Amino acid sequence: MHLKDLDVSRLPRNTKETVWLEVAQRADGGHWKLPFLYVTGSTVGPILLVLAAVHGDEYEGVEAIPRIFRRLTPDDLCGTLLMVPICNVPAYGTATRNSTIDGKNLARVFPGDAHGTITEQIACFLTEKLLKSADFLIDLHSGGIAARIPTLIGYIRSDDERGQRTLAGAEAFGTAVMWGHPLPVPPGRSLTVATDLGIPALYTEAPGGGFSRTEDVRCFTTGVLNVMKHLNMLEGKPQLQPVTHHLLG
Repeated sequence: MHLKDLDVSRLPRNTKETVWLEVAQRADGGHWKLPFLYVTGSTVGPILLVLAAVHGDEYEGVEAIPRIFRRLTPDDLCGTLLMVPICNVPAYGTATRNSTIDGKNLARVFPGDAHGTITEQIACFLTEKLLKSADFLIDLHSGGIAARIPTLIGYIRSDDERGQRTLAGAEAFGTAVMWGHPLPVPPGRSLTVATDLGIPALYTEAPGGGFSRTEDVRCFTTGVLNVMKHLNMLEGKPQLQPVTHHLLG
């Protein structure tokens, strides 16, 4: 199934489905499409958006999202889970951080431009069709091919209600390393747009290296499910682990 005009508010309740989202026209006459997995519970509740492969060489979220999807049924869920396992399809096809079509970094062009390059159009689509409808965002990143970063959960640190909700979500995610970033958020990120919209937002990192480690896929899978429990989208309590490093700045 392909969706040209996605409206999150009109997704049918009590449904679990995978579809393709048509984002932009290709030069060959086809369309650039993003894979989209969603689960809607029988009752209305929070809307959680999970993104992955914003950089085309980061694979942990690509692996984790299908695992999360397989473990859920609509009967289990209160609210709506929206997941895009590969956001930067052009870069993913070439295993590169940035798109080889326009050379741009998807994580630096949000909220995007509907009339811009393909990377800017993808950012605009994600912003307008998904992010603006969400109550909470998790953007799954890692070090990719070039960088080596500890497995961690990052969050935007502020003293307002949104900041308190974000910190609580980061604690619920459950990693040994947490990293709180003070305002203002640098421009161009998905977290930038979410923060401007008042939406609590988290991001992950992991060692990367051009492949995904089993322990990181497991961490991301459990972390998203933990946040869903924290948001009362699922029954149960988050499976936490001791925090060894809580970085600020």
